[in-house]
Amino acid sequence: MAIEIKAPTFPESVADGTVATWHKKPGEAVKRDDLIVDIETDKVVLEVLATADGVLGAIVKNEGDTVLSDEVLGSIEEGGAAAAAPAAAAAPAAAAAAPAAADGEDDPIAAPAARKLAEENGINIASVAGTGKGGRVTKEDVVAAVAAKKAAPAAAPAKAAAPSAAAPVFAAGDRIEKRVPMTRVRATVAKRLVEAQSNMAMLTTFNEVDMTEVMALRSKYKDLFEKSHNGVRLGFMSFFVKAATEALKRFPAVNASIDGADIVYHGYADIGVAVSSDRGLVVPVLRNAELMSLAEIEGGIATFGKKARDGKLSMDEMTGGTFTITNGGTFGSMMSTPIVNPPQAAILGMHNIIQRPMAINGQVVIRPMMYLALSYDHRLIDGKEAVTFLVTIKNLLEDPARLLLDI
Repeated sequence: MAIEIKAPTFPESVADGTVATWHKKPGEAVKRDDLIVDIETDKVVLEVLATADGVLGAIVKNEGDTVLSDEVLGSIEEGGAAAAAPAAAAAPAAAAAAPAAADGEDDPIAAPAARKLAEENGINIASVAGTGKGGRVTKEDVVAAVAAKKAAPAAAPAKAAAPSAAAPVFAAGDRIEKRVPMTRVRATVAKRLVEAQSNMAMLTTFNEVDMTEVMALRSKYKDLFEKSHNGVRLGFMSFFVKAATEALKRFPAVNASIDGADIVYHGYADIGVAVSSDRGLVVPVLRNAELMSLAEIEGGIATFGKKARDGKLSMDEMTGGTFTITNGGTFGSMMSTPIVNPPQAAILGMHNIIQRPMAINGQVVIRPMMYLALSYDHRLIDGKEAVTFLVTIKNLLEDPARLLLDI
């Protein structure tokens, strides 16, 4: 009985997807819950699993094809046997019936059935590694060679459909070019960033924060923190998330969004945390971050990071968000102007921590300093409000006790 393989049900915000990679080939055995095919959407890559044991039948949607929600991708022949099984069973009989090759033959020792199958499929028998007695090439060996030959052309579209985010490496002096299509995630990010710059009155304000107190607090308690919270490590991002949620309470316009002619003020802080993955930058969301402890924030970020690397982020985890924090300092960035993620009104950029000479109480001292950048939609947020918001974050981080005392 044939069972249809269908695309997942996409949420309303996702119109369609693209078949990225088929992990099984027609005629190949599959087991229930085996990964069959990846569907790439604008936000995440969705995995389609087998719903029954059997054999992969006809593929309806090839790699690179666009698919709609719940559209049929292919089928599974329930209870079927893999195509290679009959060949494997026939191979011993063919090998047994085959006479030994004459001494002094230049070509490899091969069963007659194997030679005939190789000729029919344009396979050079000399290129087939024999697994039979004395290195004899069996029919099963030729069947495997034929399958490999057929699979080789199919592998190229798979790579083209889901190219690596890394740039190709060329040898010195090469004057060649390599063209690969954008992934849907990369294309969507590009489109949204251009739209943000075209449709927003976007400005960026800068400040700097002395990280001495946060670093001292982290250094003093990081081991106890990790031990007390089941291996969750204390990083810098949780302090920034807590400071941001506190500042958002005081400046609700920064946590708002524009919907047509209306301003929507959010009574919660869903903080998007930018995470780098092989497929590009993704922004999973910490829901109700204003209610989370430092340990809960760090645990959530660690989980998101692992899921991003494994391509396991769900659509729900990538949807929404009222404010975003991005940390270019992880890669050594000293200063940048992050682009707001619509329909949000602002984004906070963290940067590299650098030891710099600072004038403190009339004395020059070396302090660990970080530049902060707040990009914001000037249609909704006034300059004074943006600057004061950023100063609030600075003050909370330079005196972390304020985060506990709510002052």
